[in-house]
Amino acid sequence: MLRGASAVMCAKDVRSKAVQFNLMGMPPIVIFNNLVGLLFSIAYFYQMIYMVISLVKGNVRLPKAKVRHRYAYFIAAHNEEAVIANLVESILTQDYPSELIDCFVVADACTDQTAARAREAGAIVYERNDLARKGKSWVMDYGFDRILNEYGDIYDAFFVMDADNVLSPGYTEIMNDAFDMGYLVCTSYRNSKNFDSSWVSAASALWYIREARFLNNVRMMAGTSCAISGSGWLVSSKIVRGMHGWDFHTLTEDIQFSTFCAIHNIQIGYAPAEFFDEQPVTFKASWVQRMRWTKGFYQIFFSYGSDLVKAVLQGRFAAYDMLMTIAPGILLTLLSAFVNLSYLLIGTMSHGFIATAAELRMAVGSLVMLVIGAYFTFFCMGLLTTVVERKHIHASKLRIFTNLFTFPIFMLSYIPIGVAAFFKKVEWVPTKHDIAVKFDEVIKAGN
Repeated sequence: MLRGASAVMCAKDVRSKAVQFNLMGMPPIVIFNNLVGLLFSIAYFYQMIYMVISLVKGNVRLPKAKVRHRYAYFIAAHNEEAVIANLVESILTQDYPSELIDCFVVADACTDQTAARAREAGAIVYERNDLARKGKSWVMDYGFDRILNEYGDIYDAFFVMDADNVLSPGYTEIMNDAFDMGYLVCTSYRNSKNFDSSWVSAASALWYIREARFLNNVRMMAGTSCAISGSGWLVSSKIVRGMHGWDFHTLTEDIQFSTFCAIHNIQIGYAPAEFFDEQPVTFKASWVQRMRWTKGFYQIFFSYGSDLVKAVLQGRFAAYDMLMTIAPGILLTLLSAFVNLSYLLIGTMSHGFIATAAELRMAVGSLVMLVIGAYFTFFCMGLLTTVVERKHIHASKLRIFTNLFTFPIFMLSYIPIGVAAFFKKVEWVPTKHDIAVKFDEVIKAGN
């Protein structure tokens, strides 16, 4: 009896303290949600500073190169007959000495006319049929190794492009300015050739435009390291020769390489050299693509996270920047979702013992406010990017306007993607490209 009475008194005491705590207007789950929001703000505050720097200083200005270097453009292509010729043509007609540019295409397990179209356009073509090792990174490993064996050390650096890309005429010249400064790796301004195709392609395109102007552009001016993303970057032949191919094979080999550079203090440069790629048109295609990226981020975080932390403790800001890129947003989102769902589920089943109906409503309200706050943040981010980079957005005024409101929805969809990717087995799947346009046609779009 005494034990039972003691238990009841203990439960009442706990409940009394919880009620007193809640009377202060701070139920535990609301405090937790506020802390998550605060951690997000602290973790990414430096990017707010980046925005201010970009608005004040504008675009980076590179010194004119003293030497025009020799380059090999490398393209991994799987069934890209619709778009490959336009890319090769834009490479071989650059405003840069033609004798200093060669274009290599690896037609990987193609069942169409990719190889023939690339040869007709003037590329040096290799055909690969390794069905066991799928993915761009393995194609790069094969292609780089073969180029080094057949051509030796004649190239100073390799450009990595995707088959759906199209280059602006001055792309190589501007990238050469950055490479001549001594950077072993350089990235560029990633724009889209199909901003106007759908709300999905518009949102995805705007994100990359923001990345170029407000992240890599400022990193370059601030003297820290940038990050490569997908295509539109170059790597010194010294690095490729050291690996005698390519040694990064996660689902996101580009971020893996950027992380490797941050850990080993290899500074990645940026040049405002513009190229255009094709963004997914449907939400389903975008979901599949971003699922692979998110899974790749998990792979990199769990493989390199401790090394990044060590580099951060050594005072390398680039390592902190990269750690923020691959970890906190996704992990905090997963933690927040798990805690809130658990609280709401257990609280509902407890019939008022763990959480009252008022507390549950407050918990739901705090979640809603977090989502509204995130929507507003992404809206402001999209608005600022659109206003500042308007001349780079080649689309109808209607699409540009409506994208301001759909861009935050696109970004918030990363939350369920992050949850699903954590548990789901994800494999590399090629993205279909069929928007065949040339540089002049991209520039005219929306005008």
